Amino acid sequence: MRKIKRIYKLYTSGVSKRRISKELGISRNTVTKYIDFFKRYRLTAYEVEKMTLEELHGLFKDDQKPKGPKLLTLQQYFPYFDKELRKTGVTQQLLWEEYYARHPDGFRLSQFKYWYAEWRKETSPVMRMEHKAGDKLFIDFTGKKLTIVDRETGELKELEVFVCILGSSQYTYVEACGSQKLEDFIRCTENALWFYGGVPRALVPDNLKSAVTKSSRYEPKVNEVFADFAEHYETAVLPTRTYRPRDKAIVENAVRIIYTRVFAPLRNQVFHCITDLNMAIRELLANHNDMSFRGREYSRRSLFIEIEKDELMPLPEKRYEIKRYAQATVHKNSHIYLGKDKHYYSVPYRHIGKQVKLVYTDGIVEVYHKQERLAVHQRDKKRYGYTTVPDHMPSHHRFVSEWSSERFITWASDIGMHCKGYVIAILDKKQHPEQSYKSCLGILHLAKKYGRGRLDNACRRASEYGAYNYNMVERILKKGWDRLDERTDENLRMPEHQNIRGGKYYE
Repeated sequence: MRKIKRIYKLYTSGVSKRRISKELGISRNTVTKYIDFFKRYRLTAYEVEKMTLEELHGLFKDDQKPKGPKLLTLQQYFPYFDKELRKTGVTQQLLWEEYYARHPDGFRLSQFKYWYAEWRKETSPVMRMEHKAGDKLFIDFTGKKLTIVDRETGELKELEVFVCILGSSQYTYVEACGSQKLEDFIRCTENALWFYGGVPRALVPDNLKSAVTKSSRYEPKVNEVFADFAEHYETAVLPTRTYRPRDKAIVENAVRIIYTRVFAPLRNQVFHCITDLNMAIRELLANHNDMSFRGREYSRRSLFIEIEKDELMPLPEKRYEIKRYAQATVHKNSHIYLGKDKHYYSVPYRHIGKQVKLVYTDGIVEVYHKQERLAVHQRDKKRYGYTTVPDHMPSHHRFVSEWSSERFITWASDIGMHCKGYVIAILDKKQHPEQSYKSCLGILHLAKKYGRGRLDNACRRASEYGAYNYNMVERILKKGWDRLDERTDENLRMPEHQNIRGGKYYE
């Protein structure tokens, strides 16, 4: 049996049959016979390598011993039993009762279980764990990567390859993505769920950082965003245990098969964008899912449609929006600041000074304090803008939320046309809105102290200086420059002085 394993290992490594025969001292006809045997069962080199000598011997046992009619009759049911056992509540005891009711002269329960176990060893020498339909989706990334080539620079960019597999039907999904980071990981997982057309009862990821922030044998800490994603799809997250390869054996085996059926056919093709690469992967993946299991007459796709598709939970109406988190303090003006967009959002004034948690997506911003949602706003990415709910403001400050450009322009118009133009110029400078409004308010309030006429004239003179701010207008009024006559300005001449060169110096 060791020589037989050696034969197939050498053959799959590219060694010729003649050289294998010479190296192992076996005739070429015998080498060909064993290679054909493994091909017939569609065994990969990895599967043969992992088989024990007893398991390998069991593959040849049926060819060496003739089977009786009773056993042949029972074996006809095994593919059917294999499908039924994947369904919730179905046991070998129940299947035996159905079989024995049809064949009273058939095997009793113990022999029934023995021969079914032997058939399982023959057809599934590596995979032994049973998974119920619609129960778990196993998730992982391949160790090896695929590449795309930049069309202009020729630079190679490596891409991660996401793989997931439904436990019962082994229906597989594969997608290339930019990284294993949270956004790519969640989008790939979501694309897989929509590919399957339903949601399993549990997601079983490996302990990568995008899924598990702190691994533990007993209580791993699931990434907060990924946990929220699972809640959106009403499923659970069951990370695999560290250093327990059997927990994810099914997806590890899927990865090895994908290397053969996806990576290998693509090795000599060149792709310039990730979209084209994923289209090619989809075509190869369809062939993989349509390929019959070794020793059985059904494929992953047919098994999925027959037993697992209807067991999946329905998809939600909308896809998941990735949530981001931030901390903030409620300012004295009853607003918090979202640094991502440099935008302000109002919070009820009674929470001024409190530390709050911001949860935001592409569409909304939510504010929480100790699990209580204080406010929800449509997300606005206008820099230094304010999103305010009037009821959030205290009554004696609520008038501030009613400030607007139109209100200040109308107010300035009552003072004079120069004042109106000056206020418009300040608003057009696109400063921080609150700063602009406060500048306008301060300038307009100067009319109470100096009168409308002087203020309008001061705005005219400040405009001539090209200075648009409150301090300049106030300075003009204090110094009395608004009262200077224009002709006086024109007659102002530079005093004679021995240190002044004069215009002739530059001729």
